[in-house]
Formats: sequence, structure tokens, C-alpha cells
Amino acid sequence: MRQRAICNDLTIVGPALLNNINVGPLVINGSLFDTGKPVLVVPEGAEATLSPRRVLVGWDSRVEASRSVREALHLLAGAEEVRVAIVDPEATCIGNGAEPGADIVAYLTRHGARVSVDLLASAGKSAATVLAQHAIDTSADMIVMGAYGNRRLRERLFGGVTRWIVGKPPLPLFLAP
Repeated sequence: MRQRAICNDLTIVGPALLNNINVGPLVINGSLFDTGKPVLVVPEGAEATLSPRRVLVGWDSRVEASRSVREALHLLAGAEEVRVAIVDPEATCIGNGAEPGADIVAYLTRHGARVSVDLLASAGKSAATVLAQHAIDTSADMIVMGAYGNRRLRERLFGGVTRWIVGKPPLPLFLAP
């Protein structure tokens, strides 16, 4: 699998692999981390498309989120609507900046994307739950997000947004390492 993924732009993981608890996570992790290439996770009943009309970007101002946006730039620029969702944003001079989401909106706009920012409160829920529900509420066709914002060992032991969404994706999920 690694050899095939390394010679491609994108690995697509469909329902058969996604539902195989022994192989699915290995394929996703291997494709992301052994090749550095993005993965499109397509759950049962979802339509795999490389031309989504509405895309939700899970943004947290981290390198992984930036890479996912860069890798998905052709998808985002071609979409009718891109919503950048930031869960519990904090306006700081580092991280999100003084105006959370402004920098990524400027970047995407320069590349032709039609972008808006949604600042979301978690209200005690996990960021993954908030993002997944917001994607459904806004009729998104795809979620784009960075994979694994924490160290890999910690992520494997304790989970995280990526693991939760990969385990129960509500719609296609574009991940980049």
C-alpha cells in the first residue's frame, strides 16, 4: 500500500477499508505518515468527489491545518462555498492572531475561494463533535482538516479530533499530515 500511495497525489479510503478496524486505521496512518500525502476518507453512504460544492475547513492555526488547506487548495478554490470553522478561538498575537481566521481567509481568497469564518463555542463538547455537527448543519459536502495536531504517540493513546472523526465521519473527510 505504501508504494502505491507514495506514487499518487491522494489516497482514497472507502467504506470497506474504513469499516475494517484491523486494516482501516493502518492504511490511513500509513498513507498519511509514511508518504506525507493527503487522504480522502469516504464513509458508507457518502459520495466521493473531488469537486465538492460546500466545504468546511477545521482550522486551529497549526501547521497540520495549514498543510491540509494547501493540499486541498484546488478543491477549495473550486467550491461554491468554503466555511472556515474555528472552535473556541482565542484572539492572541500568536496562534489565531488578533482576528481569528482572518489570515487563512486572506490566503484562500487570494486563491479564488469564496470564504467565510464560523467562530464556534464548544459548550463543553469536543472540538470533533462541534465540527461534525457544524458540517451537517451547514450542509457541507466535505470536511478538510489537518491530521494529528498532537504527538503521534499521544494521539494513538488518547485519541483526538482526527481519530474521532476518522472513526465516525459524517461525510467525506480530506486529511493531510
